[in-house]
Amino acid sequence: MKKDDIPEGYIRRATSTIPFGYETSDIQGWLQPIQEQLDSLKLVENMVVAEEISLAMATDWLEYKTKRSISPRGLQKIIDKKYGRRAERLGA
Repeated sequence: MKKDDIPEGYIRRATSTIPFGYETSDIQGWLQPIQEQLDSLKLVENMVVAEEISLAMATDWLEYKTKRSISPRGLQKIIDKKYGRRAERLGA
């Protein structure tokens, strides 16, 4: 299957761990997005970056909202990769 045939939003499976917001798909080697989980993740990312809530509160809310768990460290890694480390975000 050519990359052009892959639906939008799908990502290539690189490891045995399936990232938050994705699930296995019928297409071998690709993961399909779960839009509700990705939307919820985006919401808490913004709140954590703005320091409105803690990582622990964010992970508890995500688990409640999506019925899928993520550790505070896992969420921190996602945020750091996307927005930079906390010290970099705050300009320190």
